[in-house]
Parts: sequence; C-alpha cells; structure tokens
Amino acid sequence: QQQQPMPEISPSKYVVQAGWDSVPHIDAKTQAELLASTPPWLREARTKGEPSMGSGAIYPIPIADIEVKPFSIGRFWKRGYALDVGWNKTAALWGAQDPSDGTIYLYAEHYRGQEVPAVHAEAIKARGKWIKGAIDPAARGRQQNDGTKLIEAYRALDLKLVPAKNAVEAGLYETWQRLVTGRLRVFSTLQNFFAEYRMYRRDTDGKVVKEFDHLMDCGRYLIMTWDEIAAVQVPDRPRSAATTASDATAGY
Repeated sequence: QQQQPMPEISPSKYVVQAGWDSVPHIDAKTQAELLASTPPWLREARTKGEPSMGSGAIYPIPIADIEVKPFSIGRFWKRGYALDVGWNKTAALWGAQDPSDGTIYLYAEHYRGQEVPAVHAEAIKARGKWIKGAIDPAARGRQQNDGTKLIEAYRALDLKLVPAKNAVEAGLYETWQRLVTGRLRVFSTLQNFFAEYRMYRRDTDGKVVKEFDHLMDCGRYLIMTWDEIAAVQVPDRPRSAATTASDATAGY
C-alpha cells in the first residue's frame, strides 16, 4: 500500500513510500516495543518508510516535530524569501515571522528546472511582488549564455534581491538551533522541502553532500539573511483629494 507519494526526484525517478500501515501483521504492542528501541533519527524511517541518513543527517529532527498545517498568515507578519538559481533546478523558499514570539514559518516553495529566469521571476512575483529576497551569492559571478550576471538578470525582472549570507556551517547551526527549539516550523504542504530534508546529510568525511539540496540552501540563506530582507507589506497610500485636484501645469 502506497502512502502519500514523494515528489518527483527527476523525470524518470520516483520514490514509493511505505511504513507500518502497509504491514498490518505488526500489531500495536510490537510497534511500541520496536519504537522504544529505535533511535529518534530513525523512527520516521522505520514507522513511515521515510528515507533517513541516520546519524549522518544534518538535521536529525523528525519531520513530525517541525511540520504544521497551513494557516492564514497575519497581515503584520514580516515576510521574505530565498532564491537558489541554476539551470537544472531553481528553487525559492518563503518565510513569515510571528511577531508574538519570533517563530519563522516556511510557508511556500518554488521548485522548477530548465527554465529561463523570466519564468522563475513571474512565479516568484506571483507570491508577492513586494517581498524582498536573498539570492545565492554565487549568482553575482555566475553568467547566463549571453554573459549577463544572473543576479543582474533577476533584478532586471523586477525582483528585490540582496546577496545572501553564505557562511555554511554558521547557517547550518542557526537553522538547526531554530528547528530544535521550535522557532522554525514548516507548512506540511512543502513536499519538495521535506524530500530534500530527508536526504540532507554529510559524507564520511563530515562534508555536506552537495546534491538534491536546493531548498536546504534556501533555508540557510533565509535564516542568515532574515534581518536584511524581512518586512511587512506597506499598503498603497490612497491619493488625497488635494493630489487628485492638483494643477499639473501650475505644479501644485
């Protein structure tokens, strides 16, 4: 029995996910005994069939501990997003901060490959043209085929962008701190984010495995650059009667 399907990994690769619900011969008593003897970072792998990197996972926190059901974001919550660009995959991740306790909620994602910047830019602006973003700092030196710097290309498409802070280990630590203390939560609808989260790991030398990590990079950029990009939407100011009745010729 297949549970909720994992997102498409590539046009020819999918993952079928199965857990204890798919093997009814394991009764509740046996499940409880197995769970008690299972390390925390392996519990979702064994109970839900979710891929796990074991002790090599960068964020060894169960998804159940960080995901929340989507809710309506308050008007006065600060928002921002992070953008990781590339031809094979371009990803963006949006966050909103609860002003009451500082918790950041990741609430939307963009995940698409092999498209020109204009396509990605339109999808990003559709979620709020006013929202400021932090872009992969490598985009300052990366060029399109015509020689245009990618950061310049996206700015020319009317995106409000600053280079993200890219101190990798510091970013991983800050993100982990927020996750483990409950100050970073993720909407359950972000299935591409969770697919990467499950596989995000270090190799045997302790280095971050740089594959299938576009939204993970966005998460670091967002947390590290949050204070520079986060803002509340400023409503358009209505035109006053005096402005409406002004004389353009006289200048007043």
